[in-house]
Amino acid sequence: MASELLGTDSFCCGSRQANTSLQARGAGSACFRDTAWLVERWLTSVHAVLASKYMGKKGGLAFVFLMFGCASFQAAGQVQSGRRALLINNPEQALAYFQQAAESNPNYVYESGLFREGIWTYVGRAQYSTGKLEEARRSLERALSVYKDDYLAMLYLGLTLARSSDLSMGLKEIERGMKGLHDWLEYINASRPYTAYWDPRREIRSELEKDLAMISGKDIDWPQLITSAEWIGQKMEDEMDKVKRDELEHYRRDEFGPRRGVYR
Repeated sequence: MASELLGTDSFCCGSRQANTSLQARGAGSACFRDTAWLVERWLTSVHAVLASKYMGKKGGLAFVFLMFGCASFQAAGQVQSGRRALLINNPEQALAYFQQAAESNPNYVYESGLFREGIWTYVGRAQYSTGKLEEARRSLERALSVYKDDYLAMLYLGLTLARSSDLSMGLKEIERGMKGLHDWLEYINASRPYTAYWDPRREIRSELEKDLAMISGKDIDWPQLITSAEWIGQKMEDEMDKVKRDELEHYRRDEFGPRRGVYR
């Protein structure tokens, strides 16, 4: 939560500040990225030396927990940066961020409005969008091994298989993901009737129902189904941010009273 409120490049322990500064001056060049990485590693090493010099055994254990928290905080910031790139249709940049997050915390799961999406789903989605279908398949299968109810992983695994000419298995995974998303949206709105932020106009659920009816009818228009499934994936990602905004506005109103001009 803290990383989401602080923004794209808010990481811990001070090292990210140096990294961000170098990246800004270097305009993303390989030279400055390498330099920033070396600075970050050097700062981490300095922290370790100081900890071992001035901290006892208990302090050392606390330091380990601190560094673990640093990795999680860093992964959260990288995921947020990747999500922003994904939402503006820049999958190449998104993939770089997601891969960094996966390296620092391979079990990371992003959560917004009770909806959960694993880091390997994000990696697989970006790989799918850049045409790396075999890599996307492996990443999405790994996502489901970490979090078996990751419905977007199912959806994008199905899309990946379909684009790899495995239409039978692709259709099965697309249907499984769509049913999971539809049931989850129905459940979350029914169980929270006074704060039903998800899909308030039923746009996503209507699209899911149309696609599921096509699948059950066995007369599959594959270009239409693929386009629709990709729209659903992007719409769900966008909906996460809208839900978070609406929740914050709801809590703000409870705390400070109503404000005009809200929202969708």
